[in-house]
Amino acid sequence: MPSNAPDAPDDDALRELIPRLRRFALWLARDVHAADDLVQATLERALSRWTSRREDASLRSWLFTILYRQFLDGKRSAKRYAWLLGRIRDDDESHWPSAEREVAARATLEAFGRLSDEQRSLLLLVAVEGCTYQEVADLLDVPIGTVMSRLSRARQALRQLSDGEPATPSLRLMKK
Repeated sequence: MPSNAPDAPDDDALRELIPRLRRFALWLARDVHAADDLVQATLERALSRWTSRREDASLRSWLFTILYRQFLDGKRSAKRYAWLLGRIRDDDESHWPSAEREVAARATLEAFGRLSDEQRSLLLLVAVEGCTYQEVADLLDVPIGTVMSRLSRARQALRQLSDGEPATPSLRLMKK
């Protein structure tokens, strides 16, 4: 089938998104090999369902949705994913300009790793991948206001964990 056919996958667009998918998968899976498997499964699913893709839908959002749902399905289907919460380490960090910045960066990454999967995913999609609130709302199949409030709680939890405070859920008082 020619590559310019309307229902043919756009190889260049897919290749361009692979690093972003891999980065997101790494933070979700917390393991290089599991992340690669997740990206591969995402691309396989996308290619097998390419003709059912809505033309007006963003390719990036569609692929991130598939990747996120593949991750959630994997977590639900087996308890073996508990080991995925291991820490991703970058042993080549000697290029940092100061020890203070290195300590701050490691503390932030450690705090980020202690966030829940949902909080980590929201922060990655919005802050790192640049998805709009609406794209994230569509991806998670929730209202945009829910995305905004969850994102606010995720940012607050990250600040608290970065400052060394325990992550305790904030409770709202209800008036009688």
